Amino acid sequence: MSLPRIGLGGPTALAFLVLVGACKRAPSTSAQSGAAPAEVSKDSALLFTYVEPEGIFATTDQADKVPEVARRLVRIMGQDNRGPRRKNDTEVEVVDLGELLAKGKTQPRVMSHAEFETGALALLPPGDSCLLAQPHGAPLAGELDSPEPLDGPPVAILYGTRWCQACFAARQYLVDNRIPFLGKDIEKDPAAARELREKAALLRVAADRVPTLDVLGRLLVGYDEGRMKGQLADW
Repeated sequence: MSLPRIGLGGPTALAFLVLVGACKRAPSTSAQSGAAPAEVSKDSALLFTYVEPEGIFATTDQADKVPEVARRLVRIMGQDNRGPRRKNDTEVEVVDLGELLAKGKTQPRVMSHAEFETGALALLPPGDSCLLAQPHGAPLAGELDSPEPLDGPPVAILYGTRWCQACFAARQYLVDNRIPFLGKDIEKDPAAARELREKAALLRVAADRVPTLDVLGRLLVGYDEGRMKGQLADW
C-alpha cells in the first residue's frame, strides 16, 4: 500500500535557499560523524520519502511507486521509525533508489535534512527563471524589497534582479498571499550576492539563475506557483 503524503514542514536546519534549477545532479553529502550506515537491500523493510513533481514530499513503503525523476535521492527509514534507518532531527539516510532497484542493494549516505530537501527539489525541472549569464534588456521599474513593516518574521528570502520578470512574479505571489519575506537584489547588494553564493556552496548546488527562493529551510529555484503552495502548506 502507498502511505498518505506527508509534509516535511517547518525549518529543519538553517533557512537556506539556493539556485537549483540548472543543476539536475544530486549534491554530494556533507561529511558526517559516526559510523557509516549499514547496506540495505530490496528486501529491507523501509519507508521511502521522495519529492513529487509539484514539490511536495511524500512517503511510501513501495519502492516502485516512487517516480523515476525522484529516485536519485530518496530518504529511507525503518518502517517502525526507529533503529539504524533513522538518524536524528538534523541527519537523514538517503539512497539512490534506482541503483537499489537495479542491483538489489546499495550503500546509504548520511546528509543533513536541509541538504536532502535541497537535493531532492533540485531533481525537478526549474520554475520560471532567468539565467544570470543571459542577455537582458533595460532594467524594469520597481524594486524587489518586501513591504514594510514585515507581518511577522520572514518565511522566505527572495533573491533576484530588477530585470527578471520571474522575480517580480514570485514577489507578487508573496505579497498577494501576505507571506512575510525579505527581497534581496543580488546586483545592487554585494552582500546579498555573497550570501547567496555561500548558501549555494554549502549545499553543493548551482547558483546561476534567479529567482532563488529560500522557503522554510527548503531550497527552490525559479517561480512555480504550485510548488510554492506545496512548500508553504505547513506555514
